Amino acid sequence: MKRRTVKYKKEILAENVPYCISPFSKMRGLMFARRLKKGEGLLLVTKKESIANTSIHMFFVFFSIDILWLNTQKKVIDKREHLLPFTCFVHSKEPAMYVLELPLGTIKNIPLGAVLDF
Repeated sequence: MKRRTVKYKKEILAENVPYCISPFSKMRGLMFARRLKKGEGLLLVTKKESIANTSIHMFFVFFSIDILWLNTQKKVIDKREHLLPFTCFVHSKEPAMYVLELPLGTIKNIPLGAVLDF
């Protein structure tokens, strides 16, 4: 599995982030995983921008996380802070290509429209 470092401007949001492209890796996501530590994350990638294919669930995720949805230009088009465990389906307001799952508090200074690098 490919891994990436995710940056906003010069700030590293997460290092060694798994780049999930297979249906199984995206479906599994963070289910049954340990709590994300600062600097960790998970990047879910679709083949084209979509709302349905970038929706997520928190079933069997036992900790809260922050979420960023990005378009093909890696621009933040939506975000959710403090997504609670066992939340049903959550989706972006606009079609996205990437879903970045990060530890709580990671995205508080990331505005909509920000462009990430990975």
